[in-house]
Amino acid sequence: MNLRRIPLRTRSPGARLTGLMGRMGLMVLSGLAAGCAPVTPNYDAKFGMAVRDAKLAMTISPDAGTAPDLVAGLDGKSAREALIHYQNTFKVQPPAVNVINLGGTFGR
Repeated sequence: MNLRRIPLRTRSPGARLTGLMGRMGLMVLSGLAAGCAPVTPNYDAKFGMAVRDAKLAMTISPDAGTAPDLVAGLDGKSAREALIHYQNTFKVQPPAVNVINLGGTFGR
């Protein structure tokens, strides 16, 4: 009787390939997960600083609301007349201006 030693479990070439594919898949997934990590923590921490700096640069006096003094500028009567004059400018529509000038006279 010819008894060969038969292993209980043998690895086929397909099993070896599946193990390699599993490792490659794990490497690809870890690479993709690393792509989801935030790469700009410094930018995110300073997000909106340019807008805040520009608003501060355009503000004459940031503490104006806490100042007890009156507003320096027009007195009440002059301010009222200026407002009435401003509102009256919208009662009459401004004349239309022809900017294309097709067929019109030029230089006369």
